[in-house]
Amino acid sequence: MKKNKSRQKRTASVSPVRFAYSNHLFVLGALIVVGVLIFGSDSFAAGKGGSANTSVDSAIIKSAKLYVKPGSHAELQAADWRLSRPADAAVMDKLALQPVGEWFGNWIPDVTAAVKSTVDASRANGTIPILVAYNIPYRDCALYSSGGSETSDAYKMWIRNFALGIGNRPAVVILEPDALASMSCIPLEGQTARTALINDAVSVLKALGSTSVYIDAGNNGWTSADVMATRLTNAGIKNASGFSLNVSNFFTTAESEIFGNAISKKLRGVHYVVDTSRNGIGSNGEWCNPAGRALGKTPIASSSNALVDAYLWIKIPGESDGPCNGGPAAGSWWADYALGLAKSAGW
Repeated sequence: MKKNKSRQKRTASVSPVRFAYSNHLFVLGALIVVGVLIFGSDSFAAGKGGSANTSVDSAIIKSAKLYVKPGSHAELQAADWRLSRPADAAVMDKLALQPVGEWFGNWIPDVTAAVKSTVDASRANGTIPILVAYNIPYRDCALYSSGGSETSDAYKMWIRNFALGIGNRPAVVILEPDALASMSCIPLEGQTARTALINDAVSVLKALGSTSVYIDAGNNGWTSADVMATRLTNAGIKNASGFSLNVSNFFTTAESEIFGNAISKKLRGVHYVVDTSRNGIGSNGEWCNPAGRALGKTPIASSSNALVDAYLWIKIPGESDGPCNGGPAAGSWWADYALGLAKSAGW
């Protein structure tokens, strides 16, 4: 988004040039001192694009034990197959042990209660949940996962109710998968409104005190690093913990890291997380239930790449992308697809 140059106009100065130059140097020096005192030298050096929270949130997530939800689709499937398909049930048992994202959107009537229930359960066993906020207006460009809040005001209320369920407890929030990457499908004024909503959501969630917020940045097959860095900046990345990549997609970890590192460089060192739930053998160019894909690296909140805070399973392996390639509706459990992902990964 271009800056409004009219706001930069100033009344002509009648002071001598040398005096004005000295004043500018004095003000700049004072700003640097204040910035270092308040934010610390590393955060101030990150500049406009950089996140002031990167070092703190990176330490939090890398030391975290992530929450595994009991009663998951995989756990129930294992129980159902225990006698009739014992080998497959054993694969589902292993799948059920992995921490995955818990998605929240307009299909949940009381988002505060639902989020609170998840966070309560995670706190009870000393873990941190991965919460996915997925309710932006005109979600998924009216495709298979269409829906979301009806208006901007409704979304602002929804994200506040979402935050209320977290409170001051630790949580990792993946904020609005695909919202920035796909927003070319809406008019320019809608794009401006969308980035403003994400900016607001970051402020609300970070104000909780213990929430790590990663704004979704799509994947390397969708936009350029330049475009995404600009969109993230406009969406409030400087106040977030970082960004997320490859959510619900299939690009390899190596490909995602090349893209993530390029974005991070443009944002002066902002960290990111990668969804590895289905990227074990990469993408075949399809995004909707492609055949022959595999589970990727199991969730781990650490990395040899200093910019990567965690490899996560944000998408739940086995939940359909939509009614394509023989799959059920988006978000529906598809046991045979989950089993195929696991077997392709050698489980």
